[in-house]
Amino acid sequence: MTHPAPGPEVTGYWLNTEEHRNWLRTEAQRQFDFFRPSVRKGGGFHVLGYDGAPLPSTLQELHSTTRLVHSYAMGHLAGQADCQQIIDQGMAYLWKAHRDEDYGGYVWGVNDGEIADGRKLAYGHVFVLLAGASAKMAGHPDADRLIEDATSVLDFHFWQEDHGLLLDEWTRDWTPFSKYRGMNANMHGVEALLAAYEATGRDLYLTRAGRILAFFMRTIAGGEGWRIPEHYTAQWQIDRDYSGDPMFRPAGTTPGHSLEWARLLLQHWDLVGRPDDGTLEIARNVVAQALKDGWDQDHGGIVYTLDWQGKPAIADRYWWPVTEAIGVLASLIIADPTAQDEEWYRRLWQFADAHFIDHARGGWYPEIDAQGQPTTTQFAGKPDIYHSLQAALFPLAGGLSRYGATFAATPLW
Repeated sequence: MTHPAPGPEVTGYWLNTEEHRNWLRTEAQRQFDFFRPSVRKGGGFHVLGYDGAPLPSTLQELHSTTRLVHSYAMGHLAGQADCQQIIDQGMAYLWKAHRDEDYGGYVWGVNDGEIADGRKLAYGHVFVLLAGASAKMAGHPDADRLIEDATSVLDFHFWQEDHGLLLDEWTRDWTPFSKYRGMNANMHGVEALLAAYEATGRDLYLTRAGRILAFFMRTIAGGEGWRIPEHYTAQWQIDRDYSGDPMFRPAGTTPGHSLEWARLLLQHWDLVGRPDDGTLEIARNVVAQALKDGWDQDHGGIVYTLDWQGKPAIADRYWWPVTEAIGVLASLIIADPTAQDEEWYRRLWQFADAHFIDHARGGWYPEIDAQGQPTTTQFAGKPDIYHSLQAALFPLAGGLSRYGATFAATPLW
């Protein structure tokens, strides 16, 4: 399955054509089919190789469990068949394996039901809230208890009311071990808080999401040339010297995250009634800068990180920045379309179609080499349905927010 290349006769917006919408539905279907074998006998999930067979490792990380629950809950809402087993198995594993009965909260890594990495990370806990919110929209009976528990832990251990932001990490017994503050956990915190608001209607979630967005998108981004630094001190000052794990805490800025922030800003703006507060301009500025800095002019794709001058620092090309670019361009086309938005939207899908989508087996390759071929430098197998599935599903919703309710009201299958 390949996407038809737009010739000069193509006019208008792909999102308005039945051909493109059918293509998106088919791509989403292929992803659901590919990842169904993730279910592991005895609980939890496998990570799948390129061929769809389980990889040998039995280590399961919190974001993997939660993202599968979220993704298949969205599929269930959209009318996709055979999603319940993954939702049920993931919800059970979150409660029985990841949840720490001794100290509370959710541990990062579990191996055959035993704790392998007991750290308590904001990044992981916000995904627990996301899983609970999506499961609630899908009607799961255990969703409320997961939402309540995750919210309680986030309130008590991670939310900093004085800053209106989330701090990052604790040991298993809630002993502090660093003063690190990060953008990434807060970004996914916004995602989870907005989903929780959509699932429950509680204003607290929407308010907190707005406070986080205000800091990064209205205070930080404009002063940094519309780029968003990754790392901060304990007092939330930009830490320009920080250089942690080059995969998960790289130095500098990450254009893929800027694109993700912009979509979340538009989602929040839609939920609060689309006020005339400059949101569209901010989102456009952030998106334009990320694409200008991040798009590899010679080979296509979006580079991973930038230095402080906006030049590529880690030029590796992963699948997820392209999916996030597709998501925000679709949101801009839905909200306030321009010809340039459409140009980018088509370019991104055509690049993904040519280099990341596995047409033979399903799913997306997570990284490509300098020649545009799949490689395994950082990732084993196909580790995630979440990013690429949302790239296919969200444009089909036809709105900026309330994806779950939209799919439930008008199923795609």
